Amino acid sequence: MSTPTLLEPPRPARSSCRPLEPRRCTPPRRSAGPPATEWWWSPRTLAAIPRSARGFAASVVRAEQYGGDVNWDQLVQGVELPFHPDLKVPALTEVTLPVPRPDAVADVQQSAHDDIVARFAAHVTPGMTVAVGAGSRGITRRVELLRGTISGLRELGAEPFVVPAMGSHGGATAEGQRAMLETLGMTEEAIGAEIRATMDTVEVARTPSGMPLYLDRHAAGADRILPVNRIKPHTCFKGPVESGVTKMAVVGFGKQPGAAQIHACGPVEMRNRILDGIAALKATGRVLGGVASIESAAGDVAVVRALTGDEVGAQAEIDLNDVARKLVPALPFPQIDVLIVEKGGKDISGTTMDPNVTGRFSVHGLADLSEPDVSTIVLLGITPISGGNVLGIGFADFIPVSVAQQIDWKKTYINCFTAGIAGVRRSRMPMVLPTEDDCVKAALSMCGRAFDQPKRVVRIESTLHLTRCWVSDPLLAELPPGAEIVE
Repeated sequence: MSTPTLLEPPRPARSSCRPLEPRRCTPPRRSAGPPATEWWWSPRTLAAIPRSARGFAASVVRAEQYGGDVNWDQLVQGVELPFHPDLKVPALTEVTLPVPRPDAVADVQQSAHDDIVARFAAHVTPGMTVAVGAGSRGITRRVELLRGTISGLRELGAEPFVVPAMGSHGGATAEGQRAMLETLGMTEEAIGAEIRATMDTVEVARTPSGMPLYLDRHAAGADRILPVNRIKPHTCFKGPVESGVTKMAVVGFGKQPGAAQIHACGPVEMRNRILDGIAALKATGRVLGGVASIESAAGDVAVVRALTGDEVGAQAEIDLNDVARKLVPALPFPQIDVLIVEKGGKDISGTTMDPNVTGRFSVHGLADLSEPDVSTIVLLGITPISGGNVLGIGFADFIPVSVAQQIDWKKTYINCFTAGIAGVRRSRMPMVLPTEDDCVKAALSMCGRAFDQPKRVVRIESTLHLTRCWVSDPLLAELPPGAEIVE
């Protein structure tokens, strides 16, 4: 007897037995009548199996038990759960956290302008066209950063314009990317330059391994490109340079195909492709340099730095990446039963919530952090700027209906698909419950502690700027030095 496949149940040996062929049938529709007897997955030689008994049918809840079939309509309305009547939601205490607070840059626009003029004077010639890259992140003082960059280039005689350098974000359409810039306040009037948006790309170089490098059509037609981006640790890989001007040059300017080929591989290969890509792109002479900013955990701009073409992807950017890593906000508790995040979104992290804060990376080949060890995560809201794109929604375990109704699955799935292996687990659907209170109760019920045991609960506004949080009583004894209870 042959070994049964995953689609074939074990069967007795029969000399005349015809091979069992699986058949996929139309998914069952909601019906007010008795359970149908069509198959979901079953071999043709087996008897018809009622849906209510096996396979798909096991997920169907009979009307007489819970008032209706569980289907997509009910899911997006939120499923009510039978919480223990004695379950208590713990009171939370507000706490300020000790975070590094470097001096803030007093005038971001002037700082960018002055650094451009000082460092690029020998590299810019009158009439040189420069495609300045603007991204989809909620960078602090982003408009001032772009205005200073534009004015500095103009003072040197260049002719700058702005292109959305954001890979596949904005639904992978030119209109969507322009709209995302405008939502972030980066209009032509605000930044003082023309915005040219397209998803058309041109191959401009290849790495030694044969990987093509793309620029969008407008950027490829310019004399030089100049990415303007915040430097911070990446959410998918670790390396000497992560999120910053190098990544925007290789990935953001390359639009959907540029982003897809980088993200298609695992974390180690992703890092290598970005480093190889910037080397090949710089060899073309197209990279004028970059303008980088670094933010503190309090949300202030701590650093504004213009990098020459030679410094992009080299030691100068590596040093900035090290500075940025030290300023990443951290949850100072090794074990958290329930983490409640008030809002996530593209302007907070490309993955809705920053895994460098939550500890969850959810990428094959990239280990989660050992601390904080978070049992359950509740996400209560997404920012309007996200436009329904919630790559990273899979980090959450519970969301209320109000969040589920805002999700644009087309944008989300395109972004997840482009992210390759990094988008697989991050696109998974959390449990959808009617209210925020239901989500918190579900997390408390499923975090691994009995209903009558104390729970270690933390509530934060977002993973971007973490200067305060709210904690349950068991964590008050574990506050780090410098933390203060708000009376």
